[in-house]
Amino acid sequence: MTSQIAQRFIERVNDRSIVIGIVGLGYVGIPLALAALRRGIKVIGFDIDQKRVDDLNAGKSAIKHIPMDLIVEGVKTGHFLATTDFDRMAEPDALLIAVPTPLTKHREPDLSYVVKTTEAIGKRLRREQLVVLESTTYPGTTDEVMRPILEKATGLKSGEEFFLAFSPEREDPGNPDFGTSTIPKVVGGDGADALAMSMALYGALVVKAVPVSSTATAEAVKLTENIFRAVNIALVNELKGVYSAMGIDVWEVIDAAATKPFGFMPFYPGPGLGGHCIPIDPFYLTWKAREYDITTRFIELAGQINSRMPYIVVNKLAELVDMKVRKNLSDSRILILGIAYKKNIDDMRESPALKLIELIEKRGAHVEFHDPFIPVIPATREHAELTGRKSVPVSKESLAGFDAVLIATDHDELDYGAIVRDSKLVVDTRNACARKGVMAENVFKA
Repeated sequence: MTSQIAQRFIERVNDRSIVIGIVGLGYVGIPLALAALRRGIKVIGFDIDQKRVDDLNAGKSAIKHIPMDLIVEGVKTGHFLATTDFDRMAEPDALLIAVPTPLTKHREPDLSYVVKTTEAIGKRLRREQLVVLESTTYPGTTDEVMRPILEKATGLKSGEEFFLAFSPEREDPGNPDFGTSTIPKVVGGDGADALAMSMALYGALVVKAVPVSSTATAEAVKLTENIFRAVNIALVNELKGVYSAMGIDVWEVIDAAATKPFGFMPFYPGPGLGGHCIPIDPFYLTWKAREYDITTRFIELAGQINSRMPYIVVNKLAELVDMKVRKNLSDSRILILGIAYKKNIDDMRESPALKLIELIEKRGAHVEFHDPFIPVIPATREHAELTGRKSVPVSKESLAGFDAVLIATDHDELDYGAIVRDSKLVVDTRNACARKGVMAENVFKA
């Protein structure tokens, strides 16, 4: 049976008088805000980036694939406000945290953003507020890291005076079929009231809220989803090498296997893993597992296979440049096509294209890139030396100046027919040319 506090919260959700605060206005936070605005719920967005805040309040966003119509309307009606003033965190009824959870250089969890955000909330937390972490993390983070910080800072008790939950984000940037509102949300609460409040909140925002028994279970759900993908991608990456040695096209094999209506799900090889989840999430579990003296050999092997892919691609590129162009890679000019981590978006988080540029340049080659969605490489944690590099135009004249074109991201708007026609050598890591019906003697898969 829910408490009176929980009942009042649920009533405010139902009559849409609730106010939601979203901490972190990026690839997860902005879609969350849009989901709330779509339901007529007021949103206050918090971020440390003043330019991002100013842009959002002006109806602009640096994330191209996210429409801003609802933000513009929300600003006009007073239903949306972005701010860097964290003192206003006491105003919302619920605070949803969507901040980065990257890895350190030693492949260990970096919870600094979560900790700093929790500390900031702890300075302003009031009674009856709900705090929900959405950032991907290891099982136990909400209970073992966040709750002690909040209880110590406030003197309030979780589950009685304030409420704590975990609901993992499930964003897939650029997916034309599923968005925040149409993807079910898993919810785990620190106690029955926290679960009931979170279920009501997300039930109002998305198509379905799915309850689980604890915050740790919800945290494990997110890791499991992405480990599943990482392991299967590692499998097809390994199969690519085996089948290539046999003269078999792995993409043809996968497409044919996918015609089976049960027992098979297609995953495809690539030049490495990218994005905010798959390259990172498995390491959160392997790190936590060591606390229990457990070695996650299967997961770690998948990570090793996927991490090796950029090296394999560069070796194949060097071999093809030598055989087909009659040049050493060290003397060559290489054009990378696409540096987003997946097609048709401007998201560069953990993009394998950055590693490809680094490895090719270490071999002495001159590298440039073209990406219709990313005109300039932004600052990144691991590739600061690439910051500010600009996308070069693609034309018959410019392609003639490169010894090879390496397709790293298969954006749909690229003219593969013209690229193949005007290039000396095309090395395709995404099977993009074949999928567009463009095959020629100068196109090779890698």
